[in-house]
This record gives sequence, C-alpha cells and structure tokens, in this order.
Amino acid sequence: MIKKKILIAPLNWGLGHATRCIPIIKALEENNFEPILASDGIALTLLKKEFPHLTTIELPPYNILYAENGKNFKWKLLAQMPKMFRAISKEKKAIKKIIADYEIKGIISDNRLGVFSKKIPSVFITHQLNVLSGKTSWLTTKVHLNFIKKYNSCWVPDVENFPNLSGKLGHMNNPLKNIQYIGPLSRFKKEILPIRYDLMVILSGPEPQRTFLEEKIISELKNYSQEVLFIQGKVASSQVITKKGNITYYNFMTSNQLETSFNESNVILCRSGYTTVMDLAKLNKKAFFIPTPGQYEQVYLAKKFKSEAIAPSCKQEQFKISKLEKIDFYNGFHSLNWETINWPSLFSLFHGK
Repeated sequence: MIKKKILIAPLNWGLGHATRCIPIIKALEENNFEPILASDGIALTLLKKEFPHLTTIELPPYNILYAENGKNFKWKLLAQMPKMFRAISKEKKAIKKIIADYEIKGIISDNRLGVFSKKIPSVFITHQLNVLSGKTSWLTTKVHLNFIKKYNSCWVPDVENFPNLSGKLGHMNNPLKNIQYIGPLSRFKKEILPIRYDLMVILSGPEPQRTFLEEKIISELKNYSQEVLFIQGKVASSQVITKKGNITYYNFMTSNQLETSFNESNVILCRSGYTTVMDLAKLNKKAFFIPTPGQYEQVYLAKKFKSEAIAPSCKQEQFKISKLEKIDFYNGFHSLNWETINWPSLFSLFHGK
C-alpha cells in the first residue's frame, strides 16, 4: 500500500513551532502516512536531527529582524510586513512546486501563512486566534483570521473549556467554523526520576533577545550554589557540553535528552512561550517565566499564570536570582485533561472522509 505524503511545515520562530510538530509527525507515521518536512533555519535543522530518515525541504525564509529593544518589537515587525508578504508569496510558489514534485496529498502548516493549497486538504495550526499587539490587536487578529479561514481545518492545541492553557489567545467569542480544539501538544511524557538539578534553564526564541537573556542569567547564577542545567537553545551540527562549577551547559538537546532532563529537574527557568507552557503542563512542573520583551503573547501568558497562582514571572531587565524563591508560593502546572488525541479522526481529512 502506497502511503499518502503529508507536508508538515512549522514556522521558524525560535524552536517552539517545530518541537510541537514532533508528536504530529510521529502520529502521521504511526497512522501509515509519509510526512514530508519543510521549514527553514534552526527549525529545519532541529527536524532533520529528530527525523533523519524523513525527506526535508527548505522553504523561503521570512528573514524577520528582531528589535534589540523590546519596546520597538512591534513597530519593527510592522515595518517588515511588506517583506513578510513577499516571502509568503515566494512560499506559495514553492508549495505549488513541492505538491507537484512530491505528490503531496495533504498539508499541515504551523503558522506558515503561505503553506496552503485549494487543491488538497490543508490544515493550519495555531494557539493564537486572537493575535495580541497592543492597540493594533484588532488589526493583527483580523489579518490572521483571514488567512485561517482559507484552510479546511484550524487545529488549536488546547482544550475548548476552562481551565485551559491559552486563555484569550486561543478562545474567541465568535469562533470560526473550521476550528478544532485538539488538546495540548507535547513531545514529552512524565516520569518519576531522581532529581539531579535544582534548576534547569532552557532558552529559546529569536535573537538578539535569546543572547541578552543568556548573558543576564549567567551573570545572576554567580550567586547560585546548587546544581544547574543550562540549555542554551543553540541548535548546531554537533552537541557541545561544558561544565563550569555547579553549572552544566548544553548548546542544545535532543527530545529524548530534554524529556529526561525536565523530569530530573526541580524547577524550570524559561520564556513563557506556548510550546514550553504545554510541556510544563504535561510534566507537572514548577517554573519561573521571563517573557521575551515586546512579545505580547508571552507577556500575556506570564501574567495569566501569575494571576492564576501557577507560576511567578518578571521582566527580563528586572530578573534577579533571588526571585526564584517566589516559586515556592505558586502551585505549579498540573495536567489538563490529557486525553489521547484521536489522530485517526483528525487525519481522516486526508482520506477524504
């Protein structure tokens, strides 16, 4: 039996979009499909490392430049919108050729707006039905929804009712007809392992903010005496491990290594990106969040979990290592109703059922 080829294409914005596609890619294989992986930059590099046996394709990069000052984050992004739309146009042309060359029978796009076809079933994945951007939220949301409407289905990786993880990001007063809540996605599973690290630091996200946070935390860790695992979030051709006093540094980790490390760590210091949030919920972890400056989505999520007494947080420039003591006064993450995702039902779209 010939396996249907499904193109799965995550956005290259940090590592979150690529990593949350990992369980989908595995489920496609388990359900007798052949995933074809497409992205660019570090997202594509990560997928190649996770799935060396699968076909990978490089898509045109969006080449978005990020502001060094968080206050300018939105305006720098808006100024680059024409460039982004040109990239999306190139992406659309590339997708037409990929569909023909590889005989693609279905598409799953994680926030890549040009990965779409009217000729084959197309799915869009997002946790942001409402795209927060301050006073321009109405505009960014409207633009995003106009793209989402084109797809046969929009998979939201969250539960529909309260309590949920995405809050107002993933829930609308008048939802689109093609929205499906598929439940949170995580590549990890919880295991009871001995605690090796008091603190696990895991970095991700776009430069230069990733580097700014790394430098800030390293400076603060001079006053921290317990065992620390520090994952820099820099995907490279080879893994580099260094030990400096009580801190063990990895430039990156594979999924299996990360799963073990999460389970062996007492508390997590990280960005408040949504993929990280889903992982923390799956693993029932306690965390401290430092949202990426200017990223309204991360700022909102950090405030949400702080107000719900789940996890403390602070602005990047205000972080002090002593603030980690606040974690003890918060409840930490607890699993939502992590029912097994009904993959055959979701994938039935690609069978024409």
